[in-house]
Amino acid sequence: MVNKTEIENGKICALLAYLLFGIIWYFADEKMKKNNFAKFHTKQGIILIITSILGSVILGIIPVLGWIVYPIFQLGILIFAILGIINSLNGKEKELPVIGQFAKKLNF
Repeated sequence: MVNKTEIENGKICALLAYLLFGIIWYFADEKMKKNNFAKFHTKQGIILIITSILGSVILGIIPVLGWIVYPIFQLGILIFAILGIINSLNGKEKELPVIGQFAKKLNF
């Protein structure tokens, strides 16, 4: 469990992790690397980005049906990013639906 000071110190980095900037910040700042709250949300953000890229590539390869499903998929990615941002602002370590469980496998 993360303490309140750690949450407050890592909140901005955690929020930005869902917009890529926080991921870069996390790896560039030694203080953030020691912050478990920022680390949790950085892992969630990385999984979200990987899912977005892989889903976009796969749907881009599938003619017609993939192109139709693509906007719906991207809307889902946006919703997950918003959920992650809301959780980080509220100081919660809550996994993203469906894909969040894979963040546990990231080791850094």
